[in-house]
Amino acid sequence: MVTTTIMNTRTGNPAIRMSEMAGELALFAWVSPSYPVGAFAYSHGVEAAVERGDVSDGETLHDWLLDILKSGTGRNDAILFVATWKACNEMPERLPEIAELAVALATSQERRLETLQQGSGFLAATRAAWPSDVLESHVGRIGANTAYCVVFAAAVAAHNLPLRPALDAYLSAFTSNLVSAAVRMSVIGQTEGQKIVARLSPAIHDLADNLQDADIEDLGGYAFRADLAALHHETQYSRLFRS
Repeated sequence: MVTTTIMNTRTGNPAIRMSEMAGELALFAWVSPSYPVGAFAYSHGVEAAVERGDVSDGETLHDWLLDILKSGTGRNDAILFVATWKACNEMPERLPEIAELAVALATSQERRLETLQQGSGFLAATRAAWPSDVLESHVGRIGANTAYCVVFAAAVAAHNLPLRPALDAYLSAFTSNLVSAAVRMSVIGQTEGQKIVARLSPAIHDLADNLQDADIEDLGGYAFRADLAALHHETQYSRLFRS
């Protein structure tokens, strides 16, 4: 198997043009809890949902996350992810519009902070570990301070990785992080958390399957209680998470 190495002119570091196998390994790293994006600090409003009694056990957590995936941020992030990946490969002039829209769709101050800080953290780590001149070109269009789903998709496209496994991986990591937040709040135990991740896996697969041909015109949602939870969290008296 041949892997081509090129020089990244911005950093002087070798930039690896990934083989298929290397790309799969990169995806594992990018969605790992150890990747320094700071996702552990955010609950995406789940903490407020627990405080208000909307999430109280495994079943209510499963239903809450399923709604977020099908009708809330999960769905819209997936659409923005697909639109970014396609724009990077076909119409890069659309990238500024998509990046701006992704930030504008954040339904609260904390949701905006969540996506921007994770996006910045992901970009910093990826520039250092998987440098790419193509990624730098994309960043020149979308900016270094942009939504997590947009910068993740831009990195996937820059390294010539396929859309579907990357989209599945992104949505799975998003879901797993919210389950982890519930575990840390002692709403559920670790084993039950993994059962919920497993139960949600078919929904994640179906969502990615249904949205792989979507565009920004398909954006929209109706997970109102999740959005309200994010707003309530901003004024919650005692909290563990930043969103």
